[in-house]
Amino acid sequence: MTTSPPGTRTRTRTGRRRHGRRARLGSAAAAVTAALTSVSLLAACSGPPKDKAAGITDVKLAVSTPEARGEIDSFTWAVYAEPPTLDYTVAFDYPQNTVLSNVCESLMRWTPGLTTEPGLAQKASNPDPTTWVYDLRPGVRFHDGKEMTADDVVFSLGRQKDPDNAAAWAQVFQNVASITKSGPLQVTVKLSKPDSQFPQYMATAAGVIASRATVEAAGKDYGTTGGLGCTGPFKLGTWNKGQSIELERFDGYWGSRAKSKKAVFRVLTDPSARTNALLSGEADGGYLIPTESYARLKGSGAGTLYFGEGLSTVNVNITNMQGPLGDIRVRRALSLALDRTGFVKAGLGGAGTVTNSLTTRAAWAAAPERTLKTAFDSLPPTGQDLEKAKALVKEAGATGKTLTVATSSIGQDVSLLATAVQAAGTQIGLDIQLKTIAPNAFTALFTDPQAREGIDMFPLTYYDSITDPLDLLQNFKTGAYMNFAGYSDAGYDKLVDQASAVYPTEQRMDIEAKLQHHASEQLLWIPVAEWPTALFLNKRITGAPTTISYMYYPWAADVGASQ
Repeated sequence: MTTSPPGTRTRTRTGRRRHGRRARLGSAAAAVTAALTSVSLLAACSGPPKDKAAGITDVKLAVSTPEARGEIDSFTWAVYAEPPTLDYTVAFDYPQNTVLSNVCESLMRWTPGLTTEPGLAQKASNPDPTTWVYDLRPGVRFHDGKEMTADDVVFSLGRQKDPDNAAAWAQVFQNVASITKSGPLQVTVKLSKPDSQFPQYMATAAGVIASRATVEAAGKDYGTTGGLGCTGPFKLGTWNKGQSIELERFDGYWGSRAKSKKAVFRVLTDPSARTNALLSGEADGGYLIPTESYARLKGSGAGTLYFGEGLSTVNVNITNMQGPLGDIRVRRALSLALDRTGFVKAGLGGAGTVTNSLTTRAAWAAAPERTLKTAFDSLPPTGQDLEKAKALVKEAGATGKTLTVATSSIGQDVSLLATAVQAAGTQIGLDIQLKTIAPNAFTALFTDPQAREGIDMFPLTYYDSITDPLDLLQNFKTGAYMNFAGYSDAGYDKLVDQASAVYPTEQRMDIEAKLQHHASEQLLWIPVAEWPTALFLNKRITGAPTTISYMYYPWAADVGASQ
C-alpha cells in the first residue's frame, strides 16, 4: 500500500504501501553519458560496490521455502528501518507490515500463493452489489485473553474511516456508507456503490481487527507503547527503540501455533551491516535484501537466497507535467533513451526483468489470454533508440531544458535508476539534474506536496497489496492519492469507476486492460523493470514464504528449525 502511504506502498514504496528510493548528484555530463554505456561504468558513476560478481543471472521464483521440521526457541530477523508506529491504520510500508502481519490479523488473509482465504472472518458473503457480510470465527481471543466480538470489528474498521486518524488506508473505505453489527459474530458493511476492490483489501492491514478496549485505553500512544490488542500468532514483547522489536508466541492463538517461541527484529539501517549480519549469523534471515549483496549472499554458503513473486514494478514517477514533461514526446524520448537492461544488471543485481508494463504479469493471473493480449500487446518499446529520442526532444522544443530527478542513498535500485535517467537525458539533449534526499526524508515525497516542489521525477518501486492490476492503475484517476503530477482524463476516470464496480474478475480485467494500455501509452510513469521479492535464510531456519505475501500473512509463525 505500496509502499508509501496507501500505495509505495515505498520503502516507502508507495503511498499506501510502496516505495520509492535513492540517488545522488552526478558531476560532469560526459561522465553521466559514459555511465550508461556499460554496466560497470554505470556502477562506477553512481558508487555501488565494485564487486565483479555483483549480479546474478539464474533467478527462479518460488512460493515458499522448505517446511520447518521442528520448533525453535527464537530467530532474529534483519529489517532496514524501524517502524515509526505499529498502529494498523498507518501500516503502509515494509517495516511496519513485516512485523505487524505476525501480530495483528485481518478479516480475510492473503496466502503465500497470493490468493485470498478466510481470516478472522470464516465467511464473507455478498448478498447484493452494495452489501458485504462477514461472519466471524467463534472463540478467537485477543492477546489479553478476551474474546473478539462484532463490536471490536465495527470499531476497528471504523478507525480507518475516521478523518482524525489520518489513516493510510482511508481510500479503501471511500465507498463505505456504514459498518454495523448484524449479529453477535456478524458484521455488515454497506457500500454507497459497488466496489470490487474493498473486499480484496480486507486481506491487508485495512482489514485488521484490534481490541476496542486496548486501543481506547492506549489513546494517542496506541501503536508505539504497550500491547496492540490483536489476535495473531505472536504478541508484541519488548520494543527497544532504535534497536529491536521482540515478538512473543501467543499460546492462546486460534490457529496453528507458531514454531518459534520468539521472533526478534533487529533494525539495521546500513545495507552493509545488514548483509554482514546475515553472513555472520547475527541475523537468521531477512527480506528486502540489498541488491548489491545478492551474489555475495548466494555464494557465501551461509544460507540460501530465494526469490518470489513481488507484484512489484520499478518505475520513474512523473511528478510534474507543468514543464517539459507535460509534452508526451519528452516522456517518450526519456523512455526510449533509458538503458533498462543496464539498470537491471547493476541496480537490481540481475534479478529483475525489463518491462514496458506498469503492472506485473502476476497481477493478471486470473485474466484470460484475450485480456492479456489487450493489456500487454503493442505497449511502448523497451529497447533504446537514441536517434528517435533526440528527434522527439527537438520536435518538442525541449532541447537544453532542465529537469530534476530526486535521488537518495536508500538503496542502489533508487540511486542507479536516478543516475540512469540522468544519463539518458544527457544523451538526448536534456539537462537532467539530480537532487539528493536523505533516506529518512524520502518517504515525504509520498506524503508532502512541498517535498516534491522543484522535482520532476523520482524512482518508484510500486508493489500491489492485492492481486489486481487496478491497485496500481487507479493511481492515475483524477485526484487519486498518488497522482502527483495531477493527470486528468475523463475517459480514464470513467474506466476506473467501471472497473471498480464490476465484481466478476474476467469482466473487470477486460476494463483494466484498457486502463493499462492508456496509462502505458501516456507514460504517466515510465516503467522500467519487474522486481521479485528477495529472501535470505541461514542454514538454521526455514519455512518463510518467498512472495510479498509476508506483508499481510503471518509468515513468522511458519519459521522453524531446518533440521
